[in-house]
Amino acid sequence: MLNWGLNRHSGGQNSTGLSTSQDTSNSPPTVAPPKKVKIALALGGGAARGWAHIGVLRALDEAGIAVGMIAGTSIGALVGGCYLAGKLDELEAFARSLTMRRIASLLDLTIGGSGLFGGMRLTKRMQEHLEGLSIEDLEHPFVAVAAELNTGHEVWIANGSLITALRASYALPGIFEPVRSNGRTLVDGALVNPVPVSVCRTYEQPLVVGVNLHYDLYGRSAVIKHNVGPPNGDLLRREDAPATKLGMTGVMVQAFNIIQDRIARARLAGDPPDLALHPRLSDIGLSEFHRAGEAIERGYEETLARLTEIRRMQEAYAR
Repeated sequence: MLNWGLNRHSGGQNSTGLSTSQDTSNSPPTVAPPKKVKIALALGGGAARGWAHIGVLRALDEAGIAVGMIAGTSIGALVGGCYLAGKLDELEAFARSLTMRRIASLLDLTIGGSGLFGGMRLTKRMQEHLEGLSIEDLEHPFVAVAAELNTGHEVWIANGSLITALRASYALPGIFEPVRSNGRTLVDGALVNPVPVSVCRTYEQPLVVGVNLHYDLYGRSAVIKHNVGPPNGDLLRREDAPATKLGMTGVMVQAFNIIQDRIARARLAGDPPDLALHPRLSDIGLSEFHRAGEAIERGYEETLARLTEIRRMQEAYAR
């Protein structure tokens, strides 16, 4: 803001010789911008729907909203870890380049293992950008949530190899082989904490924003009374058969999806975030990683629509 009371020429005169001095004693004081706290993000799991987290982070960056911490589960850990490592551009380029054929080329089928896919091809892709990087090297606190297969314990990975932490957090049981680390067998954290708001609370973050990717998937968990029909009606008639067969992997993933949704609802009811983002993603399948562009756009749009609320809460929590 220009200070019009300040003399621009010596002697308080302008180029015409007229005096320009003014009394500045009544000038309004300079108003400092309101203080704002950084937000902590709890990025939930959701397989292919998790590309929406990229859009969320893009919108926050464009709006100048600072992120002070990220806790992530499954693909939420992958996106959050890459963001704090400064590799979000590379991850987005990779996600947008995926096609059905390329996805198949990245999956290394295993025979007799503890998962359908070993995951080493995906690990090699991560190593191209994250090799040698530790969680302690990141600019802000980061926690990847996993589950301990033998005990069922929730595991918070807050130090050590970033790649190992990300692999453990998205190791979907039956799909990817578990990650063995320091005597523990780790699998997908969505089994225990699908949207890790509680992690941010434990780290005493003042403003927690949760991103739930399953909000519009199953409605309000209705209970349905069902008539099974006559005794000889156990087998599906041709006209009752689903339009597309899920297959073994599809059934496993869909069952995991239901479990994750129920756990998320229970945990968020007891420990809700200060603000929740719910991108509308129900039409994007868990395995449709080739639809990254759509998921990213929906995460971006949802965040844009809530920016005013986020800014208001940042100012309120800073008081």
